[in-house]
Amino acid sequence: MLVHKNMHRLRWWKLTLSHTMTSSHRRLYRPGPAHRGRELHHLPVMDLSRHGDDHSAEGERSVLALNVLLLGDKQSGRSSVGNALIGVDGFQTGSCVSGVAVTTESRLLSRNFQRFFRRKGVESDLTLRVVDTPPRLPRPQSVLELCPDGVHVLVIVVRADLLQDDTHLEEHVETLFGPDWRRHALLVFTHANHLKGAELQPSEYLTQSSSWLRALADEAGGGVSFLDNSCDWASIRGRPLRDRLLRLSAGNHHEALRVRTEV
Repeated sequence: MLVHKNMHRLRWWKLTLSHTMTSSHRRLYRPGPAHRGRELHHLPVMDLSRHGDDHSAEGERSVLALNVLLLGDKQSGRSSVGNALIGVDGFQTGSCVSGVAVTTESRLLSRNFQRFFRRKGVESDLTLRVVDTPPRLPRPQSVLELCPDGVHVLVIVVRADLLQDDTHLEEHVETLFGPDWRRHALLVFTHANHLKGAELQPSEYLTQSSSWLRALADEAGGGVSFLDNSCDWASIRGRPLRDRLLRLSAGNHHEALRVRTEV
């Protein structure tokens, strides 16, 4: 009789657990009010951690996840800089066709770099969540959906061989993130190999740049990087760029910029 009662209780417990898990899954995947009635095809997400990184950890390691937002005009090299950061050709690159940019929608790629740095004497992983955006400023809602915890680093990408007259970039970014965005910014100049042809040093180039670009170079918390597009800089400069991003975020105590959705 005791065995019969125990078997009856076991069947009841399994049925209850199955019903609870099903209800939990339904709650987990139920779309919120902002998502009902529409699909988020414009916000694709991909995890590239399988490329060269083994997730089988030996013991427990801490993981630092940083959200990185790429901003810049068309043909500036945003997608190429994103590929350098994640270490693979994940973002589509190429020239504009009839003035239409290759990147037409925001896209997030994520990759984990195991044992990338040491923190308090302990090996730590670095997970980069890199968001490539269309030219100009992305919509606040798209950034919020891809980076709900905020943005740790803003990478402003500019071509060194083209005239830069986008004086409204700073006010657009400030409208999106507030006045503290410069502390989280890194300015990256692509196609810097053209400076060699003009016999210009990076410092000389900056002195001859427009006033807003010189000011941004001085105020960006992560400083300035010059990338040579005549070589395979995506693989060569990937690690230095990641190191620079990590130092910049550490200087800000890994605090994230919050998106202003009311704009």
